[in-house]
Amino acid sequence: MPIDPYVLLLLGTVGLAALLPARGTGADVASGASTAAIAFLFFLYGARLSTREALDGLKHWRLHVTVLACTFVVFPVLGLAARGLVPVFLTDPLYQGLLFLTLVPSTIQSSIAFTSIARGNVPAAICAGSFSSLVGIVVTPLLAATLLGSGGGGFSAGSVVGIVLQLLVPFVAGQLLRRWIGGFVSRHRKVLGLVDRGSILLVVYTAFSEGMVQGVWHQVSPARLGGLLAVEAVLLAVMLLLTWYGAKALRFGREDRIAIQFAGSKKSLAAGLPMASVLFGAQASLAVLPLMLFHQTQLMVCAVIAKRRSHDPVEEAEVTVPDRTGHAPTGAGTGTRSG
Repeated sequence: MPIDPYVLLLLGTVGLAALLPARGTGADVASGASTAAIAFLFFLYGARLSTREALDGLKHWRLHVTVLACTFVVFPVLGLAARGLVPVFLTDPLYQGLLFLTLVPSTIQSSIAFTSIARGNVPAAICAGSFSSLVGIVVTPLLAATLLGSGGGGFSAGSVVGIVLQLLVPFVAGQLLRRWIGGFVSRHRKVLGLVDRGSILLVVYTAFSEGMVQGVWHQVSPARLGGLLAVEAVLLAVMLLLTWYGAKALRFGREDRIAIQFAGSKKSLAAGLPMASVLFGAQASLAVLPLMLFHQTQLMVCAVIAKRRSHDPVEEAEVTVPDRTGHAPTGAGTGTRSG
């Protein structure tokens, strides 16, 4: 049952913001630095994403459509259904954060790692995570504007411009410059990874500082926190079951089902935190709390599942995934990788 060290750093940052929140001029400096950090993060996301690899993965389009549907359709539907839990289990701000959680893209690194441990289709997991991140740059803010409305921090023409300038423009710039800087980014992946994580810590500190100054944390009681954890545990369990048995009903082979389960049931903390800072403003501290808790829960649960899947017997008569025309070829194969 792994505890993500980065989650501990995030919690430490939250504790620092609680004890020493940025105020006055310090808050203005932190806010400006956070804005610049978010833009730089999405620039790096664009520079890292291999367009060629993503296009090569299109040949396994059924798998990627399935993962995208789980991430941006099934998850949000479940998030909307959770509205009925207010105010018994959740306060309205916590529900807004839970709904936002269901809108963010899937992870890349952990989906790949768990798929590999479980002996699944790793190339498909790589492409599925990349597609999800790419689509999420545009779809997540649009879904948030549609489903959260004014509860998400007051969406307006100005906020849409802010989203485009802070998220989409840097991402596109990274993609356009990838031809010249892609090699540098690849060679210095570890150092830039530290910059990534440091930038997200700054975003979290700024958001939670603003929340402390405005007193939003008085809205969260231990009972509400326990209710949130229970709701998220049920949400994760439902998605894990739907992705596994739904993929089986769609006649995917074992390796592909594993990739679908891990990529389709998880949410990205790295992408969600900066987006929340842009979308929610002063309410970002409460908005990211459900995402942080869900992130740690999914890591622990998926680690156990991946370990168990690694001991599954090899299926001798798997159904071959249909080709790019959508028709299953005759003479079923034995679960070859095709992503």
